[in-house]
Amino acid sequence: MDAERDGRHYYRLGIVGNCSYIAYIDDEAAVRWLCMPRFDSSFVFGSLLDADKGGEFSIKPAAKRSGASDPSDRSDTQAYIENTNVLCTELEAADGRFRVTDFAPRFYQYDRYFRPLMLVRKIEPIQGQPRITVTCAPVGDYGRICPESVLGSNHIRYLELGGHVRLTTDIPLSYIVDRKAFVLAEPRYMVFSYGPPLEAPLAATVEDFLDKTRKYWLQWVKTTSIASIFQEQIIRSALVLKLHQFEDTGGIVAAATTSLPEFPQSGRNWDYRYCWLRDTYYMLTAFNHVGHFEELEKYFYFVQNLIMEGTAGVRPVYTVTGDPAPRERHLPLGGYLGNQPVRIGNDAVGQRQHDVYGQVLVSLLPLYIDKRLGSHDTRNTLYLIRTLLDRIEAVFDEPDAGIWEFRKRLQHHCYTYLFHWVGSRAAFKIGESLGDTALRDKAASLVQRSAAKIEACFDPARQTYTQAIGEEHLDASTLQLVSLNYLDPASERAQRHLAAMERQLKADHGLFHRYVHDDDFGKPQASFLATAFWYVEALACVGRVSEAIATLEQLITYSNHLGLFSEDVTADGSQWGNFPQTYSHVGLMNAVYRIARKLDRPIFL
Repeated sequence: MDAERDGRHYYRLGIVGNCSYIAYIDDEAAVRWLCMPRFDSSFVFGSLLDADKGGEFSIKPAAKRSGASDPSDRSDTQAYIENTNVLCTELEAADGRFRVTDFAPRFYQYDRYFRPLMLVRKIEPIQGQPRITVTCAPVGDYGRICPESVLGSNHIRYLELGGHVRLTTDIPLSYIVDRKAFVLAEPRYMVFSYGPPLEAPLAATVEDFLDKTRKYWLQWVKTTSIASIFQEQIIRSALVLKLHQFEDTGGIVAAATTSLPEFPQSGRNWDYRYCWLRDTYYMLTAFNHVGHFEELEKYFYFVQNLIMEGTAGVRPVYTVTGDPAPRERHLPLGGYLGNQPVRIGNDAVGQRQHDVYGQVLVSLLPLYIDKRLGSHDTRNTLYLIRTLLDRIEAVFDEPDAGIWEFRKRLQHHCYTYLFHWVGSRAAFKIGESLGDTALRDKAASLVQRSAAKIEACFDPARQTYTQAIGEEHLDASTLQLVSLNYLDPASERAQRHLAAMERQLKADHGLFHRYVHDDDFGKPQASFLATAFWYVEALACVGRVSEAIATLEQLITYSNHLGLFSEDVTADGSQWGNFPQTYSHVGLMNAVYRIARKLDRPIFL
């Protein structure tokens, strides 16, 4: 559900998952969003976008405690078991209190990870004898299909949903079908599965799965490298990032939701359930910082497959299976808080975003220089390096849509040339390490050409770099000129560039606008949260570490009750946009790492 906190809009949602799917559960224990069998499949529960057509999977008190309808008097709570992706929601009824524990099984067995398409829900009384009502009504094809239900001895099958969908439970099935209240006198269990159902003993299996899943996440966190500052936020962000990786292929989606607006009635409602190559460098850097090389390698192989297939260039955005994302279409759904349109697919797939080649090139560099990754036969990937460098050369003088995916303008973006520069420098280092003179010389030439294009974006009057050649607009993406060491952070030019950016793009309370000029949809009214974390990085780079820490402390207040960050924040501090946004969490992770390096704080394992 959505809610207000101190007059601000927040997503009162938590997520659980196992790298096969993600379920969104609100603070009243209702599953508000769940797509199966993939992140970009139709929802089976989607009341987040349409209360009437989205189905329902809820566990409600049969009657509320007197006065509990007043939000200020609510005693319901929701929290993760510490350092896990196991979510607990406690609710109060008129005659008692109960807890719902939600999780997606994930643990290692038989030499592989067990990660079924299975949402497990445990309901247990913790005070009194609460009476509850349980509803399970999935839908298919984005609400167009209301399946027929077939009752077994201890399960309900839902037909026509494209797979074997089943609810296995020890709750009387008639109570669920009739939505009839009953007394919760002992723990009850529900397993919602897509595909192979649970055939093992229910209660014992759920308890076993819960224990193993909890231990898996605790161990995963223990092997995470983090600094001695902002540890709680880094751990939660790392757990969020992990859940958004589709383990079967290694692809990482920007978010698992669609059409949550950037700000109310903006029309900026996008489907983010896809993998953007523009995020490659930041994603792999974050995994590198926290020392999770298994995830890094899986994502690298996903990207490698895309590049090797894209002989005539690569798309900006792909599905989790490596296919070009589908084109946009609108669905006849009500939309989040009435916001239209509801989109699936993303038209960015047809754009040109030339920074992607440099993004991938610089992301490959650790394979050649990081001894921890020494098991790779780097010479087998040399063809990939040459291909990417050739692509930079081929598109060098072409304008593109840029990182912000402008739909009606093509420009020679400073950010694009920055990643031409960064990627070519990475190729130069790789050529040097392998003794490949031709690769090194070609890369060196492109480094010089890229620098010349970046300098063509410099505005001497304002002492800053603009969004694109011949344009006067400023753009937060050029903060990366400092963070990626194109500008020496100790130089006067870096300081002046940052000062000019602050004068035009810095907002109140730590926020930082992407840009402030009109785009294809008018004037933006929300701040992209990732750019605020970029600003924190830039502050740390130029030595303004105290300001970086203070700004980061402000930004942390924009998380919800579970520490989850949205894509956008409006001037009043409200959360908007797709949620949780991996770009925002990755931005926080990289910003904290940068601050820790400046403080020379130890990295704990």
